Amino acid sequence: MDEKQYEEIVRSRLSEKRFIHSMNVAKAAEELAVQNGADPQKARLAGVLHDIMKEAPPEEQLKIMESSGIMLTDVERSAPKLWHAMAGAAYLQKVLGIEDAEVVNAVRYHTTGRANMSALEKIVFVADFISDERDYDGVQELREAAHHGLQDAVMAGLIFTIQDLSQNQKPIHPDSLAAYNAEIVARGK
Repeated sequence: MDEKQYEEIVRSRLSEKRFIHSMNVAKAAEELAVQNGADPQKARLAGVLHDIMKEAPPEEQLKIMESSGIMLTDVERSAPKLWHAMAGAAYLQKVLGIEDAEVVNAVRYHTTGRANMSALEKIVFVADFISDERDYDGVQELREAAHHGLQDAVMAGLIFTIQDLSQNQKPIHPDSLAAYNAEIVARGK
């Protein structure tokens, strides 16, 4: 399948607003890939596909995760907003037949991050934060961090996520904490 076919599948599964977001993430991911020496085509594709399961009913998300052998932890079970990333990765493999582990993992970890992310995973993680239609408090700082470098943007995104979740007394996924710790250790701090 080519990118246009994937775009049409995504369009059919998402509202217009979410589809526009996906296309904006694809654009941001492609730009970040060019800036950071990664594959812009893969980055764009992962951006297009990252939210493919975002608006699927929870039952559908749970069903594809279960059929793919994904066992939710207590933290994951209590945070349905995270399910679309895991379900999306499973959908890419089971339904769309995508075998590229880099693309699948970029979709899988775009919400939580994880320790030792690949460049593509970092790119989609950051692109999701800074896409053109985003207008939350702090988005400009994240966009500026992305211009300083991928590592700065990943760290800013992780700090934003961890602070937001803790301030709202929501569980923090262990992958986010592991990603934060790995970035700190990599910086030698």
